[in-house]
Amino acid sequence: MFTDKALENYAEVLLWGIKTARSGTYRKNDIILVRYDLAAVRLAEILQKKILQRGMNPVLRLSATATMELNFYALANPEQLVFQAPGDKELFEQVHGSIYLHAPDSLTHLSTVDSRKIGRAAVARKPLRDILNKREEKGLFGWTLCSCPTPAQARHARMSLGEYTKQISKACYLDKAHPVREWQGILKNATEIKKWLNAMSVKAYHIESERIDLTITPGEKRRWIGISGHNIPSFELFLSPDWRGTEGTYYANQPSFHNGNYVEGVRLEFKQGATIKIQAHKNESFVKKQLSMDQGANKVGEFSLTDIRFSKIDRFMANTLYDENYGGSYGNCHLAVGSSYSDTFSGNPARLTKEIKEKLGFNDSALHWDLINTESKTVSAVLKSGKKQVIYENGKFNY
Repeated sequence: MFTDKALENYAEVLLWGIKTARSGTYRKNDIILVRYDLAAVRLAEILQKKILQRGMNPVLRLSATATMELNFYALANPEQLVFQAPGDKELFEQVHGSIYLHAPDSLTHLSTVDSRKIGRAAVARKPLRDILNKREEKGLFGWTLCSCPTPAQARHARMSLGEYTKQISKACYLDKAHPVREWQGILKNATEIKKWLNAMSVKAYHIESERIDLTITPGEKRRWIGISGHNIPSFELFLSPDWRGTEGTYYANQPSFHNGNYVEGVRLEFKQGATIKIQAHKNESFVKKQLSMDQGANKVGEFSLTDIRFSKIDRFMANTLYDENYGGSYGNCHLAVGSSYSDTFSGNPARLTKEIKEKLGFNDSALHWDLINTESKTVSAVLKSGKKQVIYENGKFNY
């Protein structure tokens, strides 16, 4: 596990993360929600101290263990499945920042649970997430999250716990003398690339690899964002496209652990924006049920690219936070089915209404599932002028 010095560094990076992620500023007496898994309790203690020292109010919430989650889905009746605890809505309407410390004690504990029950519970919680999204759009809220090493993650990634811990330390720059400075430098470089991407007048993006032939339509009033403090680590640049223009085939060669289930080899075929064919080498039935969770679950909410010059992640981590930021030899792209991100709107997100989002093709769903491809690929921008320009190849943006 981490030394106290590494945890101190981790806490400082996370506080930089929520500060950077929020368009507004934090003030004395702001409320910061810290949700943490049991194995991350030491990091939660350090964060609590630092938040108090900054004059803000930490609200600490211990997450359910794997056994608790399994009990819930195995035993909850229909009313209990959608139950919302009194006070949650009121807290979400007032909170200014959120930090989640992910440290799971199991990755496959829900594999025997009917995934439709998981879907119903997720749909019931969506209004709470909508509250936070709206507060973020107004600059009133910022969030970030991280992962702490656990034996379960290390085992599924086929590493020792010590090796897994070193991977996290390297990826988050915790082994550097001044980790926050490292992140500030990455943000500066990424900002230049985002400016370059956003200056283009793009009709569509074409993604090609050994098993991908996909067209993504950015749509109107979109912008590339990323490396914004929201996730630690995060090296991806992404946008939420107009889901209606998605055509072709996407393949996720990276395995995925999602909602306590293991999935491998997901292949999706899109026509007029929606999936018309869903396949998977392992757990195909789970994938199909997840993508039928609600009306938006089978449509695209995000498209992302990671540059190998930023990411130090070079091994499968059995953790989407890391795997969606994989660097390796060719970087990665990932496609998220489900909900979109309103902060990829190029105007003022606070002015986005449900009607405007629908008109612009921002997808809405209780699902958001990142499916990752690490193959060598070429991404081309089809400009509105008719010209085609390669923007990404060999794991790098052509900036």
